[in-house]
Amino acid sequence: MKIRTFAVLASAGLLLASCSNNTASEAPSTAGPAASSESENAPDGSADVLEAYGYENLNAHELIDTLDALPVAERPTDFVASVRPNELLITDAAGTETSLPIDADEFYLSFSPFVESSHECYFHSLTTCRGEMSQQAIHVLIVDKSTNAAIVDEDVTTFDNGFYGVWLPRNLDATLTVTNADGLTGTVDVSTSTDEDKTCETTLKLS
Repeated sequence: MKIRTFAVLASAGLLLASCSNNTASEAPSTAGPAASSESENAPDGSADVLEAYGYENLNAHELIDTLDALPVAERPTDFVASVRPNELLITDAAGTETSLPIDADEFYLSFSPFVESSHECYFHSLTTCRGEMSQQAIHVLIVDKSTNAAIVDEDVTTFDNGFYGVWLPRNLDATLTVTNADGLTGTVDVSTSTDEDKTCETTLKLS
């Protein structure tokens, strides 16, 4: 697996891609290449963190599935894992980033339906994001706008962090509808067409 590393400021690295009930994940950056400097000799601290948890042999798809489904109490606290449209960024406590590529035909979308309260988010943080509806039964329906075909149509249970994640095909414009056990429902538009599309959907209010 090809992994590239970056040396970044610790303060910036841990603030980026974090979201919880009262902090927001970052929107796409418009900064140029000077925003971060790539270095093949940069210390691979975040790769060491993955090894400490036994995650060093997982690819991006496997690591995303593993981390998003972990009980909150078992989630790592010494690195941040941010899902981007084309890569998974791991930032350790020293601010070193490791990038694991996501397959070009895949897109991971994590969403947190809510009734009372939510938070702003753009790129999903697998280690810090929290939603309102933890471990609750919901029905998920994702329909391709161009064909009206159902891409996802299933009953699931939200993860302990209040989110649920799905792997979608690229170049998709769709509607995401979630219905809870009380019959409350909500619908939002989702897109996987560009590398600027969000991977964290927190505007899905059920009513």
